[in-house]
Amino acid sequence: MFQRLLRTGLVTAYINSAAFTCINRTFTIGESVAKMSLDQAKKIAAFKAVDEYVKNDTVVGVGSGSTVVYAVQRLAERVKTEGLKLVCIPTSFQARQLIIDNGLVLGDLEQNPKIDCAIDGADEVDADMVLIKGGGGCLLQEKIVASCADQLIVIADYTKNSKKLGEQYKKGIPIEVVPMAYVPIRNRVAAKYGGKLNLRMAVAKAGPVVTDNGNFILDWHFPEGDFDWDAVNRDIMMIPGVVETGLFVKMASKAYFGLADGSVTERTA
Repeated sequence: MFQRLLRTGLVTAYINSAAFTCINRTFTIGESVAKMSLDQAKKIAAFKAVDEYVKNDTVVGVGSGSTVVYAVQRLAERVKTEGLKLVCIPTSFQARQLIIDNGLVLGDLEQNPKIDCAIDGADEVDADMVLIKGGGGCLLQEKIVASCADQLIVIADYTKNSKKLGEQYKKGIPIEVVPMAYVPIRNRVAAKYGGKLNLRMAVAKAGPVVTDNGNFILDWHFPEGDFDWDAVNRDIMMIPGVVETGLFVKMASKAYFGLADGSVTERTA
């Protein structure tokens, strides 16, 4: 019966696994398999990073995004089963709520200016361990926390692993800007480097996205070519009104990529 349903292309299932839970929802076969693979890939990468880098009496930077949900889940499990003493520093409102909801100790940079490790996701990672971050709009606080950490550990699924930036991630490099300056910043970056910069617009409200720090985001769809991302990042940061970029250069120590077959591949800076 199940095989006959599969052949029709639709199946209504109750699935309760390590990857996800679906109750009485209808998926296409392609959708269900792809979602299961990506979720499981995120989970195994997050669990392995937490198990290898988080020890007792650790101050942990907690990143933002869907993959970090699994990292926080694993942190909470280890606190409960091993009695670990941790302090967690959030990078966004979402991360703060995850820490609180999972019963972890919430900290801040005023009391914990030195962080042992930060665990965060990425929108894309290139062969030189340059990251694009900020697809969720948290790049400023993520970079602040990462800069305070002895090690930035990246967790991601296999779709984030690229040889060159832009190879797989097509939404551009986020640039957080002071609202009054977004037009001149947009023009200057486009004039010097090419490509197109779009003001990120909100989905559930009218107007542009406003970050946790009250700024706008320009998404830079850069042209194809070879870039010295360190130089580009420093150059853009010198433009008045730029608050931060989503280029994380020479910051990540290690990356874990969960694969569709259930294994994890690692890359070290």
